[in-house]
Amino acid sequence: MSDTSNIAAQMAKKEGLQHSFEMDDGKAITLETGKLANQADGSVVVKMGNTMLLATIVSNKEAREGMDFLPLTVDYKEKYAAAGKFPGGFFKREARPSEYEILISRLVDRALRPLFPDDYHSETQVLISLISADKDTMPDSLACLAASAAIQTSDIPFETPVSEVRVARINGQLTINPYISELDNADLNILVAATPDNITMVEGEMSECSEDEMIEALQFAHDEEFYKQVRDATYDKFYEVAKSAKVTKSGRKEKFKEVEEEFLESLDDETREEKEGLARKYLDDVQTEAVRNMIIFDKVRLDGRGPEDIRPIWTELNYLPNTHGSAIFTRGETQSLTTVTLGTKLDEQTIDGAIIGGTEDFLLHYNFPPFCTGEAKPMRGTSRREVGHGNLAHRALKQVIPGNVQV
Repeated sequence: MSDTSNIAAQMAKKEGLQHSFEMDDGKAITLETGKLANQADGSVVVKMGNTMLLATIVSNKEAREGMDFLPLTVDYKEKYAAAGKFPGGFFKREARPSEYEILISRLVDRALRPLFPDDYHSETQVLISLISADKDTMPDSLACLAASAAIQTSDIPFETPVSEVRVARINGQLTINPYISELDNADLNILVAATPDNITMVEGEMSECSEDEMIEALQFAHDEEFYKQVRDATYDKFYEVAKSAKVTKSGRKEKFKEVEEEFLESLDDETREEKEGLARKYLDDVQTEAVRNMIIFDKVRLDGRGPEDIRPIWTELNYLPNTHGSAIFTRGETQSLTTVTLGTKLDEQTIDGAIIGGTEDFLLHYNFPPFCTGEAKPMRGTSRREVGHGNLAHRALKQVIPGNVQV
């Protein structure tokens, strides 16, 4: 082959392997691998509309010495160029992740982490980048799909594919992965992560949603046949153990364990090998449900306390003299010191994201310093846990803040 032919071959467009599918409403999603980031252990580009995400995974070949947990890092990053925008600020460069990016990273982490083997301790990094942004297609509901697909293209051990979808109720109708323009009319907006057999994570918000409506939304996103099998076999047994108030805590724990092992031993070898991890997760869920229902219906807690017998609570208002408002709340050993500050239009937060923009006039910041749990460890700025827990409280309270209430 001539030098010219070699150059032409090298410059030829590289075609990746693609797979496309349509959702019930006709929205098409395409997955592509083999075109970008080929030095990663696995990489996939997910596209819906003109929104494109590149997900990569790299894992060290050797486990980290002395590690007894999975050192997994998941980072979601939005490139401003994806939307044809410049980053805000003096340096005009993407720097530390925004709270929105941190929240998406946490959602993907929570879906992926349980599906790695319990004894997998190699340093593992999942990176998800928004590389093209459709102004009407939310990228967050595609991030987990992209990450899971990237893992599937690698040789890294992983139990089963997992994905996330957004379920929104718009004008009374449930919709999967709605457009951004449709979300203004949504009174239920949740992200659901699921494997073929299991719902692994749910997060979102709604305006006064009943339990039945919530269950309908979850079933709209996922089928739970195996969960039903586990529940039918173990719920009554867990309930009876929970009712044994005279049994010591350690004795009750042992009896719960016996119910779990009895169910696992009832599975044939092939099913147990394939689904033991999933079964243990479901067993834990059924046990929690049985204990909760026993407390509600039998009016007694595991330790014999009645439903109205609570840990000591005390509160104090206006503890800090120079804040606009302050309060202490203490229940047992859990304590919160909270302040409120009132501002003007000039104090609004400017939201400058690749997709999400505008202003926010209600801010909720949650801080969890090491002394809260009697620990001594370095403080490296706001943690992902603080951002995530603060977001949950923010979502709950903003529904009753004047001006934010949806009618």
